[in-house]
Formats: sequence, structure tokens, C-alpha cells
Amino acid sequence: MNSNPVGWFEIYVQDMPRAKAFYEAVFQGTLEELKNPDPDGFPDMEMWAFPMAMESSGAAGALVKMAGCPSGGSTLVYFSCEDCSVEAERAVAHGGKILKDKVAIGEHGFIAMIVDTEGNTIGLHSMQ
Repeated sequence: MNSNPVGWFEIYVQDMPRAKAFYEAVFQGTLEELKNPDPDGFPDMEMWAFPMAMESSGAAGALVKMAGCPSGGSTLVYFSCEDCSVEAERAVAHGGKILKDKVAIGEHGFIAMIVDTEGNTIGLHSMQ
């Protein structure tokens, strides 16, 4: 492989306004609505993308609300942060909870794990 193995991620949600508000508050950015690529096949699908720069490294992704796709699944996505304890505290302030407080992972920095307002566990990673 010549690139990062993850090229896209989707976090499934049930309450899009609540989930969108949570992620925008925790990461202090604005999500952008994505057009439904298959309105005939998935007429009720709603997608909101995280800020992305396709020419940069790392994976892009979106919150997705779609029939038959429950939230709270088993995929774990790590978001890069300046200091993961800051985003963890923001998560709590906006209706989420901390699953694992900030912990050192040796030369690879630090991680924390939080649960969003939809029951999804996500990881936070920082070098400080």
C-alpha cells in the first residue's frame, strides 16, 4: 500500500440535527451538506461532511442518517486534535461522555475515547 488505508469514514446517526450540533461544537467547525448520490435507492439518506482537503493526507468522512443503518456501531474512528483532552471536555459539555480519559501511548502521543450523542464511540488523538 502506498497510501493511508482509510480513505473515507461514515458515522451513522439517528438524530442528524443533534449529531451535527455535537460534532460542530466539539471540533469547532462547520459540517457541509452532501448531495444524496442515489435518491432513488436511498430516498431518505442525509449526509453532512466534515471539513476536508482532498489533496491532504488523512481520511475524509461524514455523518450519515439512512434507514437500516443504526448508530452506535463498532467502527472506531480517531480524530486528530491539538490536545485530545480539550475535545473530550467539549464532548461532555455538549451531551457526550468520556469513555476513556486522555492516556499516553508512548512515542505515538495520546488518545482519549468519547461517546457522542448518538451512542457512537470515537477516538481522539494528539501528540501533546
